[in-house]
Amino acid sequence: MTLLIDGHTFHYEMENLCRLFFPYQKIKVLGKFPENCKEKMLIYTGIKKEPNGLTLTVRVQFGEYCREETEWIGSPECGNENEQERHMAVLLFRLLTAYCGFVPKWGILTGVRPVKLLRRLISEMGETKALDFYQNQLLVSEQKTKLSLLTMQNEGKILSLSKPESFSLYISIPFCPTRCSYCSFVSSSVEKTAKLVPEYLRLLCREIEHTAQVAASLKLRLETVYIGGGTPTTLSAEQLDTLLSTIRRSFHLSACREFTVEAGRPDTITAEKLLSLKKHGVTRISINPQTLNDEVLKTIGRRHTAEQTLSAYALARDLGFDNINMDLIAGLPKDSLESFVSTLDRVIGLAPESITVHTLSLKRSARLFQDESEPFRNDTQTAEQMIDYADEQLLKYGYKPYYLYRQSRMVGNLENTGWVKPGFESPYNVFIMDETHTILACGAGAVSKIKDPYSDSLNRIFNFKYPYEYINRFEEMIIRKDQVKANYGKFCRISERTPSD
Repeated sequence: MTLLIDGHTFHYEMENLCRLFFPYQKIKVLGKFPENCKEKMLIYTGIKKEPNGLTLTVRVQFGEYCREETEWIGSPECGNENEQERHMAVLLFRLLTAYCGFVPKWGILTGVRPVKLLRRLISEMGETKALDFYQNQLLVSEQKTKLSLLTMQNEGKILSLSKPESFSLYISIPFCPTRCSYCSFVSSSVEKTAKLVPEYLRLLCREIEHTAQVAASLKLRLETVYIGGGTPTTLSAEQLDTLLSTIRRSFHLSACREFTVEAGRPDTITAEKLLSLKKHGVTRISINPQTLNDEVLKTIGRRHTAEQTLSAYALARDLGFDNINMDLIAGLPKDSLESFVSTLDRVIGLAPESITVHTLSLKRSARLFQDESEPFRNDTQTAEQMIDYADEQLLKYGYKPYYLYRQSRMVGNLENTGWVKPGFESPYNVFIMDETHTILACGAGAVSKIKDPYSDSLNRIFNFKYPYEYINRFEEMIIRKDQVKANYGKFCRISERTPSD
């Protein structure tokens, strides 16, 4: 596919809209028509200056199919680049929905954090005008507008907990029993990388200790700890004990509101590992079925059964875990609406404290892949029905949405939503989705996000991506952590202030 950008600088948003409908197409962005163009898929977006305004033109050519729309805009919108971009996005959206035959419920929004956008609009316009703009100018459906507003209201209390000196700690364990076919995270099959685990853990503990020293020097207050991956419970009970002991020894946890460990794969859960988590004060775990359909589990590369998930959940309950999250994915290959409904109903029947409903997102690094030539419409209707059913049932059974985010190449351009029983929210999930405060991250593939507590400024410090890089270039990476101090030095000298109670 070739995307032509003529007379404007909105190539990023136009390209994202094209990816919304054609997520696997290679998109060439050009500033003029290529000579001897033989491209079968061509999209033109252009702005022409007129004496009293601007003329916007969008044209799509897919083989013999060709449609064009134009719009004239005058003052004051013609002087506002954001409005120019929005008008052009609406034109392109209309043409692509007509061609592809479906209307994404999030309208022209392509960003990760639609709830954060709605909050900003409400602060600028007031709620009534903001909701009208969100639905009628950004073309977000009434259903998703209501979901956004409800999520925003529920997460507000959690956001208020964060203070200027607050931070969260993320620990990456990038190992899994097997690699799921849809996965794009930095995770390695432990079968192939088992020999790296002991050295990785030794260095990870060193990084945790160094990070704690940095945080203490800045007088930062630890609010949440989140150990993710990968699958942290791929580690043995003894290795988990080493990791958790290091965290507790290195950081002051007196103000910590949450200590989560993703025990996501039921085939990695044992009583010994759960007791180790319990001993070290872990307050929340995830046991993630994704589906309770054994055929679908086999298709996506998981070597456990639905029965193992149920057994792991029962074991965790027997050992006293009273805050358990379970993840489900809508749109998995070979999954049907009936199968998803059965899975959700059974999970609700278990009564976990939170249920996170994801929509399948296929990155290019995932093994599971679709035909690049096809628009993303094959399973869209089914995925929408799955998400609609989940929203309806979870509200019915007393769960509330408290965080929401989106990813590129999601089936139907849908969303991931965290649903929770009141009082069992994960502050970490809200803090990281809203980019509320600093996240100090340790381990391979981890990204520290250094947040200015008095503005929207946020700087990122990247760890090396893969375990072997992390091990081989560890000393070089540790030096990067000192950038945390440099970043805070540019802020409002938080290190000279006394943390608030």
